[in-house]
Amino acid sequence: MLKWDGHTHTRFCYHGSDAAQELYIDRAIELGFERYTISEHPPLPAGLVPDKKLFDELAMPPEELPAYMSYVREMKRRYEGQIDITIGLELDYLPGQLDFTERMVEEWQHELEDVVYSVHFLPGAGGIRCIDYMPEDFQRNLLAYYGSMDRLVNEYYDHVEGAIAFAATLPMRTRLGHINLIEKFRTELPEIDEALIRRRLEGILPLLAKSSVGIDVNTAGMRVATCGKPYVPEWFLAECGRLGVSCVYGSDSHKPEHVGFGWDWFQSAMSGKKGDQG
Repeated sequence: MLKWDGHTHTRFCYHGSDAAQELYIDRAIELGFERYTISEHPPLPAGLVPDKKLFDELAMPPEELPAYMSYVREMKRRYEGQIDITIGLELDYLPGQLDFTERMVEEWQHELEDVVYSVHFLPGAGGIRCIDYMPEDFQRNLLAYYGSMDRLVNEYYDHVEGAIAFAATLPMRTRLGHINLIEKFRTELPEIDEALIRRRLEGILPLLAKSSVGIDVNTAGMRVATCGKPYVPEWFLAECGRLGVSCVYGSDSHKPEHVGFGWDWFQSAMSGKKGDQG
């Protein structure tokens, strides 16, 4: 199994750490990783969410994207022969504004090697809302808007299905980010119907199988007190393996010490699975 961390962040993340990239990569090398994807949040459409302070923390401003790409390109050059650094972005599924993403991909497609394609946003009270901001915000601006967890969960997985369809059109290696992010605040919310989540994930499996879209096996939920588990269930990984869906470990590191977090769980969960990582 290729030891690959396929979902990581940088000092260009305004809700992460300003640590130098070398600290992340040196830790990855120390832990024996062979490949390391840098996948920062790129710019978002202006005014996407109604909370300006939150918006400013979600992603880099447009003028920083060329500097970010140059930064990652330099890391790739500097660490050549020590670890395979791949140039990536964590793009967002933005229904109604997919042309924004298309323009970005077109501009950078000759350098982009990896895209983590994520659902972070849903329609909510007063506009588009972030599903992984804070439990109180989730309850006030999403749960109250939809009226029940079942309706909200179904809306989320409807967006995940739309994200898979769009991601399948992208010309580079692409995987769906943290497929169960909707569970981030599960201990602070009304109980989520696990049977509903399983039904929706079972419906998603054939969509993945007939596309080139893989899965970001994201362990960040294990370090979130209100979640306490990975964002991908083991049974789902087993089905991905059976169907040949690519599964790539992702620490979703926002600090150097996050690199490699949960790798042992991933290695154990993938043991005996037939799916590949590429």
